[in-house]
Amino acid sequence: MVPSTLKTSSSTATTGKLSAFSSSTFDQSDGSGVVSINEAFPDGRILEVPNLRVYTFSELRSATKNFKPETVLGEGGFGKVFKGWVDEKTLNPAKSGIGMVVAVKKLKYESMQGLEEWQSEVNFLGRLSHPNLVRLLGYCWEDRELLLVYEFMPKGSLENHLFRRAAAFEPLPWNLRLKIAIGAARGLAFLHSSERQIIYRDFKASNILLDSNYNAKLSDFGMAKNGPIGNESHVTTRIMGTYGYAAPEYVATGHLYVKSDVYGFGVVLLEMLSGQRALDPNRPSGQQNLVDWSKPYLADRKKLARLMDPRLGGQYPSKGALHAAQLTVRCLASEPKSRPAMKEVVETLEEIEAIKGRPREAKEGLPAWRNGNGFPAAAEQGKAGKSG
Repeated sequence: MVPSTLKTSSSTATTGKLSAFSSSTFDQSDGSGVVSINEAFPDGRILEVPNLRVYTFSELRSATKNFKPETVLGEGGFGKVFKGWVDEKTLNPAKSGIGMVVAVKKLKYESMQGLEEWQSEVNFLGRLSHPNLVRLLGYCWEDRELLLVYEFMPKGSLENHLFRRAAAFEPLPWNLRLKIAIGAARGLAFLHSSERQIIYRDFKASNILLDSNYNAKLSDFGMAKNGPIGNESHVTTRIMGTYGYAAPEYVATGHLYVKSDVYGFGVVLLEMLSGQRALDPNRPSGQQNLVDWSKPYLADRKKLARLMDPRLGGQYPSKGALHAAQLTVRCLASEPKSRPAMKEVVETLEEIEAIKGRPREAKEGLPAWRNGNGFPAAAEQGKAGKSG
């Protein structure tokens, strides 16, 4: 039985106790060093304490035009994300349309787990700097008002680009899918390679955001966890995450390994290859869980073309697709120790990216649920432009 604290990609669990926390923990910053930190440390950096701009509620109300409905970018169990504007150098609030666009996440008053996740965002993302992690620029804690300010990611989430059927979301070509996969893998590898390993714990397509050049950045560190120390192989924690992405050993026991993240990466890589959601109740019985259904196709060179996303139009090198499928199988291994480290995943994806070959046309004989337009009526779970 799957624990009830897991969530679907459109809902947020609301269990958990509040932990001790004080806003005095953080150093206040005017933001002058935040904007260029990725340029100064291209391979990533972990700060001793968060280096964030502390905003008043009034400032963020001004930056978002009083949180008007037309500035809403997305909504989740935590609350809403609004579009705002700040001065690019000082990060002070700016008038609408002037300065740098930011995404402002406003917590719901009643979201108790949201408070825990807000704390985790500040404690983790506030100290982390890497080209493939979304930048947290500042926060507000004023009475009951809890807000976070992020860099704005204009292309929205990978989830939207893979699964939404709107004019704003053209099918991603093979080379862009690889670019996004490599970027996301680098972000995870950075977390895993730190002195005190960080387990992301909620790797999924909706948490991979894209900038204007389709550079991938991991967002939403509300479930991040410090990894095991000393000779320990795992940490034990209450089970949280998203159906379809959480590693089997974590769901079964609450034992969280660094390589539990690798399993989640394998699920997303499978979604990128197939163009299908990890879980979709609209598919026929036996095919609703993508990982379970796809394994025979991933393991068979001759069947692989039937798994590939029809929206690719056959425009991908067959050798590259085969290697990507083989990597996916390794990431989805049932035993954590059998999965590759994310550093190896990055290297393998870079090798696949270098493969150039004649595109092949997808073969006929697709499963019944992929006939017609090639897709089932997938549930629309993502929100356009989700940040954080």
